Parts: sequence; C-alpha cells; structure tokens
Amino acid sequence: MSIQTDNIQRLVERRAKARLGGGEKRIEAQHQKGKLTARERIALLLDEGSFEEYDMFVQHRCTNFGMEKQHTDGDGVVTGCGTIDGRLVYIFAQDFTVSGGSLSKTMSEKICKVMDMAVRNGAPCIGLNDSGGARIQEGIDALAGYGEIFERNILASGVVPQISGIFGPCAGGAVYSPALTDFTLMVKDTSYMFLTGPAVVKSVTGEVVDQEQLGGASVHSTKSGVAHFAASSEEEGLATIKELLSYLPQNNLETAPVRPTQDPYNRVDDTLNDIIPDNPNKAYDMYAVIGSIVDDGRFFEVHKDFAKNIIVGFAHMNGRSVGIVANQPKVLAGVLDINASRKAARFVRFCDAFNIPLVTLVDVPGFLCGTQQEYGAIITNGAKLLYAYGEATVPKVTVSLRKSYGGAHIVMSCKQLRGDINYAWPSANIAVMGADGAVNVLYAKDIKADPEHAAEIFEAKKKEYDDLFSNPYQAARKGYIDDVIEPRNTRFRVIRALEQLAGKKQTVPAKKHDNLPL
Repeated sequence: MSIQTDNIQRLVERRAKARLGGGEKRIEAQHQKGKLTARERIALLLDEGSFEEYDMFVQHRCTNFGMEKQHTDGDGVVTGCGTIDGRLVYIFAQDFTVSGGSLSKTMSEKICKVMDMAVRNGAPCIGLNDSGGARIQEGIDALAGYGEIFERNILASGVVPQISGIFGPCAGGAVYSPALTDFTLMVKDTSYMFLTGPAVVKSVTGEVVDQEQLGGASVHSTKSGVAHFAASSEEEGLATIKELLSYLPQNNLETAPVRPTQDPYNRVDDTLNDIIPDNPNKAYDMYAVIGSIVDDGRFFEVHKDFAKNIIVGFAHMNGRSVGIVANQPKVLAGVLDINASRKAARFVRFCDAFNIPLVTLVDVPGFLCGTQQEYGAIITNGAKLLYAYGEATVPKVTVSLRKSYGGAHIVMSCKQLRGDINYAWPSANIAVMGADGAVNVLYAKDIKADPEHAAEIFEAKKKEYDDLFSNPYQAARKGYIDDVIEPRNTRFRVIRALEQLAGKKQTVPAKKHDNLPL
C-alpha cells in the first residue's frame, strides 16, 4: 500500500468515526429517549446529498479537569450548508452524544463561522439545539462563546431569516440565542427551555415543578409565547421548518419565491356575503374568511396556540407570499390584549424586514380592560403593534369586516398608519366605540332626566348612532376607506391591490435606529 493510499484510508476512517459523534452507545441512548442524532436531523431537513460539512475535525482546546484526555472530532456540533427545495441554507446541529452537546469555545467558533457565512452569502440560518448548556470545564471561555453567538444573532436579525429548532434541552444562557431568532420550534415531551432548572427553582422559591411544567413545548407555545411552533415529533418539526422556509425570501434584499397555483385570482365566494351574523355580539370563525381568500385554502399559522384572539401566519395570494394578521371573533370577541399585541407586532415586523406584504382582516371591539392588563402594561404592549404597522413600508392592505372601534381601529393598520389600500365590507362599523357605550356617554343626562322614558330614549339614540356609524360610509366619505367592497369579491380585490403595490417604494426618516416601545 502506497503512502498516499494509506493517508486516504486514514481520512476515510477518521471521517467515519467523526460521523459517529460520541459513539454507538450514546447514539443508542439518544434513540431510546425518542430523539434523533444531529446528523439524522440534518439528513431529514436538507435535500438528499446536498449537505456540505465544515470543521469536521475541530477539537476542543480545554486542558482543565482531565479534558485534555477527551477529544472527539467535531466537538459536539455539526455545521455546514445544504439546500432545502433547492435553496441554500446554513445549518448547525448540536450533538448531544458528545459531552451532552455542552458548548465549548471551539463549538461556538464553528457556529459563528456558519452564521457569518449565512449573512455574507444571503441565506437563512437554521440552528438545531440539543445541549446541556455551557461546558463547565471551560469556564469563562464557554460564556464568551455564547456571547459571540448572540452578537451574530443580533447582527443577522433582519438580514437573513433565522430559525431555531429545540430538539432537546436548552437551558441557562443558551436560551437567548433562540429568543433572538425569528422563529422557534419545540418538540413536545422531549424538548424544554428555561433559564433556571427545577432544582434551582425549588431551592430559591420552594416551588416544586418538573422540566415539562417549567419550560416544555406546551408551556412555551401556549403560555409564554416563546415557541412559535410545537411539533408532536422531530420529523414533524423538521417538516414544519421546511414549510416555513417556503414562504420566506433568502434575505432582506429578495422576495419570497412564487408558488404556482391553479386557484383563479378572481375567484368569488358567495358564502362570505352571509358570514357576518345579524347579531353584532355573535361570533363567527375568521379562519373561514382566511381560507376563502388565500390560494387553495392553504394557511400556515404562526403561534397557533398562543393569544388565540388574534391570528397571524403566512399564505399565498396569486402565488405571492403574504403575511396575514386577523382578529378572531371566536376568542375574547377578537379583543386586543397584551399577548395578542406582542404576537402580532413581532409578526408584522418580521414581514416588513423581509419584504412580505401584509393583509390585515379587522374585527376588533377594542383593547381588553382591567387591572391585570393595565398593570401588565397594555399601553406599552399595544403601542408595539401600533409602532410595527406605522413603521412598516411593505405593501399593506386592510379589510374591515365588522367592528373597528377606538384605539384598536387605529392600531390595526388604519389609513393614518400608512395603510396603502383600506377596504371595508358593508357590515363594517368604524367608530370610537359601539352604540351602547356611545349613547351612555353622549346622552347620559337626557336619560337620567327622564327615567320614565329612559328605555325609549336609549333605543332612539342608539338607532341614531347606528345609522351614522354602523356602516362604513362615514369613513369612506372622508377617504379613510378607499372602497366598500362586496365580501364575495374580497380575494380578487386584495390580490389586485397587492399587484398594484408590487413596485411600492417607501422610506422612513434617516436614523441610527428606532426606539420601539419595549
């Protein structure tokens, strides 16, 4: 055997060993937990044969606590690039079979390298997290590594899409990288995120809680809103990431790919003419409206189980990607509260950063009242959504379906927040408040002065107010509504508006950065 052949053989053997990570026993232990390995996840996510790995032979440089005797090629994270549906992405996947996926300085350097490449080459960056946290043996070096990653997350924000998949533990400082990315997905029962674990919580507060109750997928997808998606399995989670990417552009200088459709752009739906109940206090399902107007009825929802009184997600209209924001009358009457405002504001800002037009469907009676909301800063949180719409320069098409009252009317992409095209259905009520509340304010003295005829006065004044504001024509008369449209034509009218706005150019005043009400 020649020297060259021998060298090649050693390379092949070393590659094979590196691909095993922590070895067969630890791979089996990973499988017994119902989890895939880092390489198995990458193989499922990327197009077959497209993965180009970097830094396979990197090893840690720690010499403390006997670590100089433990070296594994790759050192706990697999990094590289590949394609999803033929589109370039950069990826890193933490390998729990190597030192529990704990972060070393060299691991952070590998991760930072692909993040830098993603920004430099204008492609999405996907991180698959499965780690016990910082490698304690490396002390401050591990913390510095986290800091370097976080800085990359910040600099990449709004430049390339960043997606985090949580496929195991993610605790302590490690949680901040996913929190800085655009979308976070968790897997039920096998992943969790928290700053301090159950043992620390018990010692500090006396509260007894397990990992799932403290930071499982169900908690973060329903209560905190930290997770945008909760998958039942790793396979489902990876498929969700792939579908999400199909709605997104490669970077902030491009537009999302067009998805061909056989759904006619001028399709009408007569059911929309009857979807609004005669009783203004009766609910209907906004999902039915969304499904009616988007291509092929396909709607990819974000934050599905969090703040259900507002709906956000992606769809295609005439093949073009759009972001949809819609009040949901079936939940809390579609009222805006703290969580709904935060949820929608974050989504609007993402769409604006990545050139995705916004379609807003409005049926909002106002902001949720009460001490809990006021003490929780509903004012500041509501201002986040107001700010997000006001600063957005992407095409914005708004359709008012029914209620659009008070400050909530302004917040939901009104004309004064630079809404481009604002439509209304004939059923739209655009006013400071509903008729009952308005009459009680405007005619309180009249009603009190004549208690014998109070009910008659109330009903007469309510009819007067309804005649004036329980229709969209007052707003249309003043130009705040561009047109009153027949509900059945909503898909056609929105698509035509979006086509008209395709070449829109709008800027904001020069500034270092804004000061969003956080």
